[in-house]
Amino acid sequence: MPKFEVESDVELELWEPQMYKVLLHNDDYTSMDFVVEVLTSIFHKTQEQAVQIMLQIHEKGKAICGVYSFEIAQTKAQQVKQLAKKNEFPLLATIEEDV
Repeated sequence: MPKFEVESDVELELWEPQMYKVLLHNDDYTSMDFVVEVLTSIFHKTQEQAVQIMLQIHEKGKAICGVYSFEIAQTKAQQVKQLAKKNEFPLLATIEEDV
């Protein structure tokens, strides 16, 4: 079978995807233990990391839980919403562009 070399004038341009922060927001009803559970189960934080982030949420009103591509950030925020609803907590997770 003959071998052919093909030259192409097509340039491929690659770029990194835009990243998004997932934030958890403080409220007066969600328990601190539940927030730690969310951080360990959904965001795969260690117990120590989860406690630190939970304290930031409590003291500053919100904190970043992770930075992901849009689809993953959206999925994580939805998982928080579902788990919070199942446990009857109003915990809010939002995503915003990481600039």
